[in-house]
Amino acid sequence: MDLIAQRGDASFRAAPWLAAGLLAATLLPLRAHAHAIAGDRIFPATMGIDDPGVSDEFNLQFGHQRVPGDNGDQSLNTWDFEWDKLITPNFALSFGGTYVMQNNPTAHGFDNFDIGAKYQVYVNEAHEFMASVGVDAELGGTGSRAIADNFSTISPSVVVGKGMGDLPDSMAYLRPIAVTAQVGPSLTTGSGQPNSFDYGFTVQYSLPYLQQHVHDLGLPEPLANLIPIVEVPLSRSQGQTTGTVNPGFIWMNRYGQLGVEALIPINRASGSHTGILLQAHIFFDDVAPTTIGKPLFASK
Repeated sequence: MDLIAQRGDASFRAAPWLAAGLLAATLLPLRAHAHAIAGDRIFPATMGIDDPGVSDEFNLQFGHQRVPGDNGDQSLNTWDFEWDKLITPNFALSFGGTYVMQNNPTAHGFDNFDIGAKYQVYVNEAHEFMASVGVDAELGGTGSRAIADNFSTISPSVVVGKGMGDLPDSMAYLRPIAVTAQVGPSLTTGSGQPNSFDYGFTVQYSLPYLQQHVHDLGLPEPLANLIPIVEVPLSRSQGQTTGTVNPGFIWMNRYGQLGVEALIPINRASGSHTGILLQAHIFFDDVAPTTIGKPLFASK
């Protein structure tokens, strides 16, 4: 997954049906079987930056934002998809793409498709810490000529996550907090094309963690499965930093999650209005653990 999440969906017409099925699944009680687990901590699949886990999963995401263009502001609507497939329990490959609709000038089509690899290198259950390394490659020339670049971009990254479940009893109500972070360069293959350094972090407060591991407040659904979150994906290139602050919510269950975030530009170069991200996400490793969600090679 890219640090600044804008990926499209080749089968975006199926998104309402997938979202409806996932909505039904999220009405079930949350159990600690989801993909990115460190001790009692479940790290959700975040929207703006990558999460520190590896899994069998499928992500659908819609984004709307107004950004600076060559002829002034332009509206961008994106439909994103990504499929991650476990090769071993600690190693996954991914494939994704973005369908883009823009105005000023008007154009639509697929951006370059991308492939990726990710390896979970470390988990400390007692301290709810997890770390992974990965690399994504956007393949130049694989998308629409109206949208995509003719050069490729290679993006290695390190992703970490830390839950606060090891705080003392006097700070028990801070234990549901978790932070994640991602950092890495984006290196282009085009002559004269600028590289960038991408980084970002999230701050989360897990109400399921509060209910199950701190104090059961008797919260009703859907609050009992809600994770308020703020993501801050940033990128620096040619002396200019761009990015957004993304406050929102993730509604998570054993089988998947739904998410919504605002996109608040940090400066004029990042956009002119607040945008939105919507997510529907399925954990194949929990929905179908013995078939399509099973690692190809089970030994660690």
